[in-house]
Amino acid sequence: GIAAGLFTIDDLMDLPIVGDEFRAVKLEYAHLSDRMVSYEAVRRLIGLWVNDLTAETGRRAKQYAPQSAAEVRAMDVPLVAFSEELESRQRALRAFLYERMYKHYTVNRMRSKAKRMLAELFQIFLSEPDTLPSPWRQDASQANEARRARIVCDYIAGMTDSYAIEEHRRLYHPDVLR
Repeated sequence: GIAAGLFTIDDLMDLPIVGDEFRAVKLEYAHLSDRMVSYEAVRRLIGLWVNDLTAETGRRAKQYAPQSAAEVRAMDVPLVAFSEELESRQRALRAFLYERMYKHYTVNRMRSKAKRMLAELFQIFLSEPDTLPSPWRQDASQANEARRARIVCDYIAGMTDSYAIEEHRRLYHPDVLR
């Protein structure tokens, strides 16, 4: 969010836990750039979350002492979880990120473009399996429609973001010949 310009470090200062870590890093390393402050604060937050999760999970394992996977599944509470204290303090962070990042119009535009691009890739590969590379092409060409759809899904699922964008560009833009 910070790197994308959706919010600043100052915007995080009032958030429980997060603001504390950012302030501590800024005090300890006053000479650091905002980028480096972010890296260090996030590193500390990850450590805090991992330590809390480990401690709370250990506490619950001792308290409930499940003896099998079936007993874990039957528990009324999750075995692996953050402590109530940390969980309650994280609610403000979740609300902030939801409002300022996940629902930000630029993120929504990118999500919309990605959905459209993936749908277009799926459609062309499904209707024209000859556009798939080997060995996907052979498998899709010989498959019934349901199996071809599964093959196309698997092919697309294996793509990185940058590869999917490049594949879409190659297939849908006439200026690209390869």
